[in-house]
Amino acid sequence: MSAATTPPPPEPAGTLGPNAAAGLVFGSSAAVLVVELVMLRLLAPYLGLTLETSTLVIGLALTAIAVGSWAGGRMADTVPPRRTLGPLLALSGVAVALTPVLVRVTGSSGDAGLLLLVATLAMFVPGAALSAVTPIVTKLRLTSLHETGTVVGRLSAIGTAGAIAGTVLTGFVLITHVAVSGILVGLGVLLVLASVAVAAGASGRRASAVAAAVVLLGGVAAAAAPGGCDAETVYHCASVLPDPDRDAGRTLVLDGVRHSYVDLDDPTYLHFEYVQAIASVVDTAFPEGAALQAYHLGGGGLTLPRYLDRVRPGTNSVVSEIDGGVVSIDRDRLGLETGNGIEVRVEDGRLGLQRLDDHSRDLVVGDAFGGISVPWHLTTREAMTEVRRVLTAEGMYVANLIDHGPLAFARSAVATLRDLFDHVALTASPATLSREGGGNLVVIASDSPVDVGAVSARLDDRGTGWEMITGAELDDWVGDAQVLTDDHAPVDQLLTPYAEPAS
Repeated sequence: MSAATTPPPPEPAGTLGPNAAAGLVFGSSAAVLVVELVMLRLLAPYLGLTLETSTLVIGLALTAIAVGSWAGGRMADTVPPRRTLGPLLALSGVAVALTPVLVRVTGSSGDAGLLLLVATLAMFVPGAALSAVTPIVTKLRLTSLHETGTVVGRLSAIGTAGAIAGTVLTGFVLITHVAVSGILVGLGVLLVLASVAVAAGASGRRASAVAAAVVLLGGVAAAAAPGGCDAETVYHCASVLPDPDRDAGRTLVLDGVRHSYVDLDDPTYLHFEYVQAIASVVDTAFPEGAALQAYHLGGGGLTLPRYLDRVRPGTNSVVSEIDGGVVSIDRDRLGLETGNGIEVRVEDGRLGLQRLDDHSRDLVVGDAFGGISVPWHLTTREAMTEVRRVLTAEGMYVANLIDHGPLAFARSAVATLRDLFDHVALTASPATLSREGGGNLVVIASDSPVDVGAVSARLDDRGTGWEMITGAELDDWVGDAQVLTDDHAPVDQLLTPYAEPAS
């Protein structure tokens, strides 16, 4: 017969007051959610802002919470509870503060497997350690079986309130005003300070002092780590890179993906082939030099609105860009001047569409991306119905798509447009169209015929090498692809995960 586990000696009464207990449970629960939300931002430049990334982070956080709660309960029954709180908080602080440098160094290495391992540990270690706090504090606060329900219920509610507060604070305040590395290092400092406050005995104080030193080093390393941003906006890690081959050339990079190229001196210079393709469609669809009423779903560097403003004086371009931080970068770093034919509205594109009058736009351009994916709610039949509503009888919708492998998303996007518009055409490089490689595709939809010959000739003039398909050839290319709807638009699943965009 095995010996029974010897329970720890009881803690002296009053070793942890109700306010201290509430503060520890509230703060540790809030910290778990802060780490979870910030991790989504930290991983986006390397894994993309996709449903898979979000699922990974949420799944890891829930796993850490479950394991930490179970382990914390076991520790509370086998080890004097008060002695474990300080080390747990110190361990969490160190792990959180080191997360930015570890993720950015491994992310920059290009080793996806190593990055996933580091991200898993960076989420799991502090999440489990912090989740162990609540059962340990609960043990310290239980002085009588008669009040078990009251104590457990109260601390559970306080923990939930902390998680809510951490979520709201991070989403509405911290990410708006503080760099990602600053949030995590700052949180690490707070956790280590909390460990100092609750540590008992000299050994606990020494452990907390060591943790504080590690956190300080983590902060310095995070500031110097690769993968930093010129600016962290509400939605993106943003950088502006100069073109070594063109003095006035600038590339806007969002979450590690090249989104826009702007020539500060010459807005007619179009560097990316997909922008040249869109411009070729517009050049041939409307009389040369004629002013247009245009609407742009997504702004980025506003390359096309600038182009239209130069080659078609008097054009009115309304742009819906959801990220006000990107608009600020456009003004501060990319020379954007609004008010003379270019109006930028900081808003979601779907809501921006709904604000437009019927039959008010000659041209609608779709170029909105979250990572490498068009936001799903801008791809559906209902969204495209709104696009069709705002177009004039001879108006045209032109959209940039990115896809790879079997091109399941691109084929569904085209199928959705063919379900609504009388005339649809597609242009891309031959390798992309034949599914031999991935990259950008530009789809054109209108209730008026598309002059395929004129567009092809303009594409050849620009030296893109892109081809166009329409009619029966496009039917074969689309195949049995599903029409996307608000009720079912699995855009992230249709895309090949983590493929390198070819913008």
